[in-house]
Amino acid sequence: MDTMAAIRETFFQECEEQLGELEVGLNAMEEGVADSETVNAVFRAVHSIKGGAGAFKLDRLVRFAHTFETTLDLIRSDQLATSPAVMRTMLRSADLLADLVKSARSGDAVEEARVEAQIAELKALTENVKEAPAETGAGEAEGLDFQPVLLALDDLGASESQTARYAIKLIPAPDLYRKGNETVRLLRELSRMGEFRVECDARHVPTLDALDPEGAYLAWRVQLTTAEDEASIHELFEFVVDDCELEIVVDRAGPIAAPEASAPVELAPPTPVAVANDVVAPADVAPAEAPVATAAGEAERAKAEPGKPEATATAATIRVDLERVDRLINLVGELVINQAMLSQRVLEAGLARSSSVAAGLGALEQLTREIQEGVMAIRAQPVKPLFQRMSRIVRELTDATGKIVRLRTEGEATEVDRTVIERLADPLTHMIRNAVDHGVERPEVREAAGKPAQGEVKLSAAHRSGRIVIEVSDDGAGIDRERVREIAIKKELIAPDAQLSESEIDNLLFMPGFSTAQTVSSISGRGVGMDVVKRSIQALGGRITISSRPGKGSTFSMSLPLTLAVLDGMVVKVADQTLVVPLTAIVETLRPKRGEVHALGVNARVISDRGGFAPLIDVGQELGYRRDAADPVGSVVLVVETEVSTRCALVVDAIHDQRQVVIKSLEANYRQVPGIAAATILGDGRVALILDIDTFVARTNRSAQEPLLAATG
Repeated sequence: MDTMAAIRETFFQECEEQLGELEVGLNAMEEGVADSETVNAVFRAVHSIKGGAGAFKLDRLVRFAHTFETTLDLIRSDQLATSPAVMRTMLRSADLLADLVKSARSGDAVEEARVEAQIAELKALTENVKEAPAETGAGEAEGLDFQPVLLALDDLGASESQTARYAIKLIPAPDLYRKGNETVRLLRELSRMGEFRVECDARHVPTLDALDPEGAYLAWRVQLTTAEDEASIHELFEFVVDDCELEIVVDRAGPIAAPEASAPVELAPPTPVAVANDVVAPADVAPAEAPVATAAGEAERAKAEPGKPEATATAATIRVDLERVDRLINLVGELVINQAMLSQRVLEAGLARSSSVAAGLGALEQLTREIQEGVMAIRAQPVKPLFQRMSRIVRELTDATGKIVRLRTEGEATEVDRTVIERLADPLTHMIRNAVDHGVERPEVREAAGKPAQGEVKLSAAHRSGRIVIEVSDDGAGIDRERVREIAIKKELIAPDAQLSESEIDNLLFMPGFSTAQTVSSISGRGVGMDVVKRSIQALGGRITISSRPGKGSTFSMSLPLTLAVLDGMVVKVADQTLVVPLTAIVETLRPKRGEVHALGVNARVISDRGGFAPLIDVGQELGYRRDAADPVGSVVLVVETEVSTRCALVVDAIHDQRQVVIKSLEANYRQVPGIAAATILGDGRVALILDIDTFVARTNRSAQEPLLAATG
């Protein structure tokens, strides 16, 4: 039972990959940029899910997938055009297929009425094609009735200019059919190249009671005279070469003669599929060097040129349980800490930097960093799967709101730690819903404003300064700041006479209980969403900002760490405490002169900063480590820049070191502290707090605030 459960779980993991490819392919088809291979990949994804579901007797999933692939087959055979209406049906079908897979995996209910309605919608497209059938070539038979095809192929002739003769042997494996390919189509395309004769070896077809419906028992030998070169023949078999035994040789036996019925061609028998416990095991018929294809995935093909060795196959991959990767990352984190402790002990022992021990520690430090970077790369994943999920949300919202909205994505290949991706799903969903429901106007309103009826929501990701920045923008009406202010006053979130900048008004959207929706609906209006988004982003060590232009749209920008495991930081001393400042936020360090520091008001001070002025913030005083502000002239100043490009000067007592530190969650082990992102363990075993520069600066800019850590000491 454990083995069966593992196989079943592998099937569902592969389903996730296939559903992702299905989403990508359908979106490309909807935009009109898909080629024939994209259409075939979409078909194979549905067909693979259906095949695996049949092995586990998931009849409901099999039934819907069969109807879905039937319609897709009409598209790939050019019998059904990919009109906007057809593509909307295809996308809704993909959503339902994903729900049925999820239902089969976790037991979540999917309404039968919804399944039946979608099947009826797909069948309606199929019936429309059947009512106006296109001309078909001779021998184009459906289902298992393929014998007329062979008779038609024998009658095809060749022009006198054809001189090259080839002998082709084809032994399909079960995977060839399981992935939606057909021998009939291959032979038909081959026949169009020239004079063509084919033999079918059916000696290995078993009796009916022993026949496996998903097996492969027929083999073929073709004699072809053609003006095409060998590369063209190889290209025809490009997408099935790993799922069959294929041999193409120049036939030097002289003129082609019709084969004698009494002398069957000697072909190696194909191995039928072995069936045990209702699970289909792949037959071992592919060449030894071919990569193994999974039940729901197919490796990319490498073209082979005549006279040249085959191209190197795509890189092999393995599945590893995420818990094992997490354990490995934790061990590497402990390795980093122990390496730092060892370096500290050597330094305390007073060994010279030129000693062999110090040199060995330097090499160990470099090796530790390389190991850490390699392990973190294992956890790194592109944001593509997360972005794909948002496409469905936009489709559902457009149906619910009556708006016409298109989702455009950029930077899908941008990689980030898997943990960050998992915890980004909910806040990103909230922001997409907010953009469609509150940002984009209704079609008639957009047209009245001179905009296209179709709105656009853009989702992008990019690496910037050692962090990942994800932006959600729309081309809607923008933030109505007057209305936001009125609602905030009405809800007593701000005082009626409060003087707020545009940025401060925009940030009111993140206050608990705030909502601009006039009515409560299933989408919005309860004042829950954007405040949750902000808390979720802050819990990840990130920050979120808003920019908006009336009539042009709004952009919500999230800046997040690439990983939640390690960071490069500067270790500083403040009073009798040790802190870590993220290196990515530091612009420069300096020791100010007396003439560079200026008083501003009663308590505030600024420092000259490259032609301008930056506010001075005493870190020790703000954190409650000391009562009186330190003298900047006798201290060290760190000039930092926040995500919104605000420059500030942090006053610290001294700089100890610059090193890579392992992040330990403060919230999980203690509680959330404003201005503090996390904690770490130093080389001497002490715990040091890691500053959250953006939150720290924003908090200290409010002059009326109490010291951040006054309550904690």
